[in-house]
This record gives sequence, structure tokens and C-alpha cells, in this order.
Amino acid sequence: MQQFRYTGFDESGGRVAGTVDAESLEQARLDLSSRSMLLSELVAVDTARDWRVALGLGAETVGLSDLEFLTAELSLLLESGVRIDRAIGILKRAGKSGAVAQLLSALTEDLKQGKQLSEAVAQHPKVFDALYVNLIALGEASGKLPDVFRGLAEDLKFRRDMRQKIVQAAAYPLVVLGVCVMALVFIFNFVVPNLTALFADAKELPWYTTMLLNSSAFMRHYQWFVLLGMGVLGGYLWYARTSSTVLDLKDRVLIRAPGLRDALAMVERIRFASGLGLMLDAGLPVDRALTLATGNIRHGMLRREIAIAVDKVRRGEQLSTVLRQTRLFPDFYASLLEVGEESGELARVFNEVARRSRDAFSSWTQRLTTLLEPLLILFMGLIVGSVVVIMMLSITSVTDLKF
Repeated sequence: MQQFRYTGFDESGGRVAGTVDAESLEQARLDLSSRSMLLSELVAVDTARDWRVALGLGAETVGLSDLEFLTAELSLLLESGVRIDRAIGILKRAGKSGAVAQLLSALTEDLKQGKQLSEAVAQHPKVFDALYVNLIALGEASGKLPDVFRGLAEDLKFRRDMRQKIVQAAAYPLVVLGVCVMALVFIFNFVVPNLTALFADAKELPWYTTMLLNSSAFMRHYQWFVLLGMGVLGGYLWYARTSSTVLDLKDRVLIRAPGLRDALAMVERIRFASGLGLMLDAGLPVDRALTLATGNIRHGMLRREIAIAVDKVRRGEQLSTVLRQTRLFPDFYASLLEVGEESGELARVFNEVARRSRDAFSSWTQRLTTLLEPLLILFMGLIVGSVVVIMMLSITSVTDLKF
């Protein structure tokens, strides 16, 4: 089947837009006319002409925000009593385009062929991870699919908010660094060269003046080579970002960085505990839930620690004891798990661990962003101000000005 994009008006005169799947253009027109739509435009969606594909960047993908939107809307529709095939059809008519529309169309086709929703989403591993698929299967088996979608939507919402906070925390330093670099480039390319004539007749220059002039000369002669080298290095790192060597190096740096080590542990604890809580709430056995939740951890070294702990649990050791030996669960959280084991409320305890870790991570990002602003302004002032002071001292030393 082919996808067609349409715009028009419904029977009440309201403007509508969206996509529809049909065998041909005429079939799409008949399908939309049966819904009492007055079409103003109906064109085939040619995915081969997508600008991303034309530039060799690959097709558009379903992002975390798209997945959170779809999951939250499905949760709302299912709780309202709408059947899953009908709910996906409503989302298709919401006007989403690109990869989201293609995903919904593929799910619709699979459901029409008699597949379960868990089987349909399993056909798209780049969008739906193993945790998502297994929870949907559990929801279908237990009749708690609306509850599963609600829990998944809450987890995805936090992941989206967490990613936005990380991006916002990193954006400000990058902007300040960019302004600092541009100021230095301007000074070395335009300001310092104009002062060269002032020092031409000097027999002996102070060391800081010589350093300033040499830095300016190097910048003017080799700055494009430096920029090219940085671009090549950045491109290589981006290309090799999924290689085991780069990932292992990144993991080692993050786990040893004093300021980032605790934040990394909080993020991975949230991923592990929230996924585990969702699966235990859905009725998955503890050993199977632990295995799937371990896959949620991104950091290789921490994932190996949890995997070793899971193996010990299978051999009969106490869960709180073996998790206490990992860097993800310090004594306070391990004590909570011990209470959960004794009371038989492990799911509730893991959800509480995830909630407390989320609050702690939110507080950490707020403190970080509050401290970064004055520190970065001070850093930029020291760098640029030092260059300006050196220029003034150089001028003073040459002209023998006395104050």
C-alpha cells in the first residue's frame, strides 16, 4: 500500500490534514470522500525524495518525544475504552507525518493481519526496546494494557524531560565557550596585527608581548588548518561513537569524573529501578525482570556490575545484599530494598527508589545550572581579560608610559 497526504475540509467546514494508506490515488480519494471530506489537495508521499535520504543522512526516525506522545495518547484512549486498532487509527488521523505516520501504518497493517500488538511493535526494534515489547505482552496477557501504557508514558516523559535538562545544562557552557573563542579569534586576527607596527622598532620586547605576537601570527597562518583538524577529529569521533573503543573510553571518563560520577549513577539507577518497577507491577517474575532491566543500563561498567549481581541472585543470594555491592545502590537505597524484600513489596520499593533518584537528579541539574552561569562568565572574563591586559602592558612597556 502507498501513503497519501491530504488537506481539505470536513462536513462541518473545519480544516483537516493528515495521511491515509491506499492502493491507489483513486482509492484514497474514495476512502476520504466516504468520510464526508471535501479535498483541496491529495498527493502521494514519495519517501525516496525525502531530503534526508537525498543527502545520505538516512530516513527520518521516531524520536523519544514522538514515542512518548504516542504512548501517552494510547494510554488515554485505551483507558477511555477505545480498542487498540481504533486508537491507532485515531492517531493516524492526527496529522503526524514522516516516520511516525509510517510506523502507525505498519502497526495498523500488522493488526489487520491478526497479530497481537506486542508482535507488531516487536517488528520495530529501533523504536521499541525489549522492555517496551515485554511490558505490552504482559499487559495483553493480564488485561492491564491501559495500566502498562500509562506506566510507560510516565517513564518516557521523565526520560524526555531528563534529556532536555541535560541538553539545557550543556547548551549554556557551549554558548559561552563559543563566544569566548570568537572573541579571541577577533583579537588575534584584527586587533593584535594592528599593534604590530607599534612594536616594530623595539629592540627588546617583554616575554608576554612576544608570546602575544607569536600567538597572533600562529592564529593567522594556521587557524584554517586547526579548524580542519578539529572538524576531522569531530567527524571521526561521531563516526566511531558506537565503536567499543570509544564507548569504553567514554565510560571510563564518566565513571572517574568527580562531578559527573554521582550524576551518572543517579541516571542509571533511574533507568534500572523504573524499568524493574514497571515489570514487577505487570506481574513479571523477579529473575526475568532483573535481566530485562539490566538491559536498560547504558554504561558498560555499571551494566556488568548489575549483571554479576543478577547472577548471584539466581544462585540464591539476597537481592539487597548483592545490589549493595554495586555502585548503583549505596547503603540508603539498599536498605530500602531490604525492607521491600521483607514486606514483599519490591515493585513499590523500586518505584520509590526511582522517584527519589529522579528528585535527586533534578536537584543536581538545578544546582549545576545555577553554578555554571557565574563560573563560566568568570572563566570567559579571565581568558579574554588576560589577553586585553597583556596588550595594555605591552603598549605601556613600549611607550614608557608612567602612571
